[in-house]
Amino acid sequence: MSAYDHALEELARSSERLREEPLASETVFKGKLLDVRRDIVRLPDGTTSTREYIVHPGAAMIVPVLPDGQVILLRQYRYPVHRAFIEFPAGKIDAGESPLATAQRELTEETGYRASKWTELTTIHNAIGYADERIVLYMAEGLERGTQKLDDNEFVEVFSAPLERLLAWIEAGQVTDVKTVIGAFFVERRRKGAAAVSG
Repeated sequence: MSAYDHALEELARSSERLREEPLASETVFKGKLLDVRRDIVRLPDGTTSTREYIVHPGAAMIVPVLPDGQVILLRQYRYPVHRAFIEFPAGKIDAGESPLATAQRELTEETGYRASKWTELTTIHNAIGYADERIVLYMAEGLERGTQKLDDNEFVEVFSAPLERLLAWIEAGQVTDVKTVIGAFFVERRRKGAAAVSG
C-alpha cells in the first residue's frame, strides 16, 4: 500500500474516532441563501458541546480561458467586507441542478460567454469551521461571446487578464478570494503539465 493510500485510510478511521454525534438541532435563522443551525453534539470523550454552523446549497465556479490564454474575471462588490473583489464567475447551485448545469448557467448569466469544453478541476470546502458549503471548480474553454443575463440586484464588471498577471495579483495579496486563488493555481498547473508533455 502506498503512503497516499495509507493516508486516505487513516483519514477515514479518524472520521470515526473523532466523530461528533448530533443529539439535537435547531434553526437559528433561515434566509434565501443561508440556513443557520445550532446543534448539541456528543464529543468523542462522551461530553457534550454546542456547534453553530451554516447549511449552504453549494456552488460552482468557472475559470473561463480564452483562446489566447487570458482568463475572464469579474469585479464584484462583496457587502460583508465592504469592498470590490476580483473573482472568477460563480454561483449557487439551485435545487435539483447539477454543479455543471450551475456552472454553465452562471458563466452565461455573469459574463455573457458560452463554452464548448468543460473540465472539472476539483471540489473545495471553503469554510469548514462554520459552514458545509462545497464549491465545484470547472475550467471552461471554447468560449463564444453572447449577452449577459444578470439578476436585477447583481452588478459586476467583466474583464480579461493574462493568467500570469492574475497569479501576480494573488502573490501580492491583491486577489484574495479563495475559490479564485485555487482555480488560478489549478489552471496554471494544468498549463504547465500540458507544456511539459508537448515539450
